[in-house]
Amino acid sequence: MKPFIFTVLFAASFCLHALGQGAKHVVLITIDGFRPDFYLDPSWGAVTLQQMMAGGVHAKGVNGVFPTVTFPSHTTLVTGVKPAKHGIYYNDPFEPQGATGKWYWEYSAIKSPTIWDALRQANLTSASVLWPVTAGAPIDYNIPDIWPIGNSDRREITAKNGTPGLWAELEQNATGKLEAHDFNLDKDYLSMDDNVARMAGYLLRKYKPNFTTVHLAAVDHAEHAQGRHGENVRKAVAGADHAIRFILESLEKAGIKDQTAVIVTGDHGFVDRHTNINPNVWLAKAGLIKDLKKDDWKAQFKSASGSTFLHLKDKNDKKTLQQVLQILAALPQSQQKLFRVLSRQELLQAGADPNAVLALAPVPGISFGNSYTSQAFTSSQGGTHGYFPDFPDIQTGFIGYGAGFKKGQVIAEMELVDIAPLAAKLLGLQLPAAEGMLYPGIITLK
Repeated sequence: MKPFIFTVLFAASFCLHALGQGAKHVVLITIDGFRPDFYLDPSWGAVTLQQMMAGGVHAKGVNGVFPTVTFPSHTTLVTGVKPAKHGIYYNDPFEPQGATGKWYWEYSAIKSPTIWDALRQANLTSASVLWPVTAGAPIDYNIPDIWPIGNSDRREITAKNGTPGLWAELEQNATGKLEAHDFNLDKDYLSMDDNVARMAGYLLRKYKPNFTTVHLAAVDHAEHAQGRHGENVRKAVAGADHAIRFILESLEKAGIKDQTAVIVTGDHGFVDRHTNINPNVWLAKAGLIKDLKKDDWKAQFKSASGSTFLHLKDKNDKKTLQQVLQILAALPQSQQKLFRVLSRQELLQAGADPNAVLALAPVPGISFGNSYTSQAFTSSQGGTHGYFPDFPDIQTGFIGYGAGFKKGQVIAEMELVDIAPLAAKLLGLQLPAAEGMLYPGIITLK
């Protein structure tokens, strides 16, 4: 979309005006793979989260978007709409000739107005550390979530795609000189969350932005490797809890604690897995996939791990769609019971990728891959997500704490789309495109 066209459409749809602020500053923190039991169950030892829960409001569960993966979910958190509207359908775009390793890194891929757009219109400031889909975003102090394809050393590409000069400033004043392992998720190191917190804390103390987003990623890494209850998961949860305590202390040091609302939430829960299915193997055997690199295919599934989405080379190819449905219906009952088929209409209702013609949603423990040349069924281990958001293990959490929040309020269940309008309301902004519910019982302003 052309910049001037976007500006006109944005101005017409946003209609920003002050609504009576509940907070001068809002800090939105995500723990990737955040589960409600981290704060509801004291055995996790997340003292900071438990103290915030006791002193603020919390939800027993938050239903995510479909698929329940990181980049679409984080985009929903700043738009208040589901993937079908904001355009970030998966972590990585569907690439018909095979995945190249590219993810949805660039802000320009987002199709809906964001809180950052609203802030710019209202002449308010923003900061962000490691938030997905923010390369090139209209953020005043920005360290985006981006990495080079085939290389885990993020430092150079992060500095290049962030606010000019900010990486060097943060190394000088917040973290010290960073080595490659200090800012990635290699092995079981927890230093990335520590350094993200140090960066966020410095930005809060130095610049006091009105809206700050922070993404803590280590818990997700541990859960993928060890499942829901691994030893390193407990270490990572303790590390994220410590990072949040550092951010809270930074607010106090900045003198803005009493003016700040802090939201801690996530993108998805986690599910232990044992078996992986490659449904493209079935399509290849039926001649619907011959050679993706040569673009020789009629239908293929795009995996989101805990779900998979069918794409047709010709969207109007009803014959191929029927052939795929017949392939699925001909599977043994022992295999059919491992997943359900979601129709195009069900995908529309869920706000999922509008380009997919159907999806497969498995039972917990089953995940999907993209291969069309391996075995249809393989063993797997650890944990994953991406499932349809209709059962407790895949839910994420929510805690609201500080300025603007009532103390002691509990929401049994809320939606991920509810959080963006809440953050906007606290800042005195309006987000009319948001699809979520603003619960008046958890905030103090009218």
